[in-house]
Amino acid sequence: MVPERIEREILIEAPIDVVWAVLTEPEHVAGWFSHSAEIDLRPGGEATFDWRQHGPARAWVERVEPPREFAFRWVRAVGEEQRKDSSTLVEFTLDAEGDHTRLRVVESGFRELAWSEDKKASYADENTQGWQLELDELREYVSKHVKG
Repeated sequence: MVPERIEREILIEAPIDVVWAVLTEPEHVAGWFSHSAEIDLRPGGEATFDWRQHGPARAWVERVEPPREFAFRWVRAVGEEQRKDSSTLVEFTLDAEGDHTRLRVVESGFRELAWSEDKKASYADENTQGWQLELDELREYVSKHVKG
């Protein structure tokens, strides 16, 4: 069965402005998420995340509300046309908790993808595992490269 959404939440030992920068600035994104990144950080802007093993993923920025909310639509499927009308929505929410930041990611829209049910389910499973790994890498990146 294809889930409507996947969610993950972590606590990062860094202030919210640091986590915001790591989440939205291409030079940081390339340190924890993809091998390279280009981000036009404004609603309506486009982004590209590129991985050596997967190739590029195209994204469209939906919301930018520093330092609390960042959202984009994307599709990371190899061999599929990367279209905004067949993409998922990734929403990041940041909340300050003292000198830490709670980061929550929700990715939704898997059922609306213009693919077979099996392919949608496989993509949702890959992204569930992916967000598990990527957010752990973000937390590690912050502790090693940004906090000092």
